[in-house]
Amino acid sequence: QVQLVESGGGVVQPGGSLRLSCSASPSEDIYSINTVGWYRQAPGNQRDLVSQRELVATITWNNRITYGDSAKGRFTISRDGSHNMLYRRVFRLEPGDTAAYYCAFRYGLEYVSDPGEFDDWGQGTQVTVSA
Repeated sequence: QVQLVESGGGVVQPGGSLRLSCSASPSEDIYSINTVGWYRQAPGNQRDLVSQRELVATITWNNRITYGDSAKGRFTISRDGSHNMLYRRVFRLEPGDTAAYYCAFRYGLEYVSDPGEFDDWGQGTQVTVSA
């Protein structure tokens, strides 16, 4: 089973930016996973309920990118094949972006954004947007 580890979270002021990273252990060729992505879960939700996670962005093996409604225009997703890393960069953070952010892998060929259809998840990294 692949273990995913997110990093890069923290406390950020409104208007700031962050880059989150996700690595896989044992090492996986990030380009061989059919769909990789980021989801988030706002405070107050039960953290172990995958169904409550909101789509931030996904990228498929053929570079199809899908952004969640709250992410459009402010979030980017990218992969680094040389380091087998998945990244997410976010600009102009807002207090509503405060959440735990999760990296996820899906091995199935069909593209779906339902978080329940993803196979591997990290433990999450907390992002808090506050003045």
